[in-house]
Amino acid sequence: PEYIPGHIPDPDYVRIFDTTLRDGEQSPGATLTSSEKLEIARNLAKLGVDVIEAGFPIASPDDFIAVKQIADIVGNEVFEDGYVPVIAGLSRANEKDIARAWDA
Repeated sequence: PEYIPGHIPDPDYVRIFDTTLRDGEQSPGATLTSSEKLEIARNLAKLGVDVIEAGFPIASPDDFIAVKQIADIVGNEVFEDGYVPVIAGLSRANEKDIARAWDA
């Protein structure tokens, strides 16, 4: 359902916020290429995940590129029912992090 701040259209609806693309790489040796992240993001979108946390853009140039690619491709893909997933990037509460996430 459409998100309208302060309004709950269906109180039984559960929004899914998936952190696989960022948190999934926190284990030693668990790394994903940009193309693998894009493939996972596309599949999460096909599953109807509401919010896809694509990564931590300030962490590295590769992470920035992956988040930007996912936002540009998956975040602009409109499904038959009008669904478009929200693509998020993690940032700490400082200007540099927030600006980098916004740029991605």
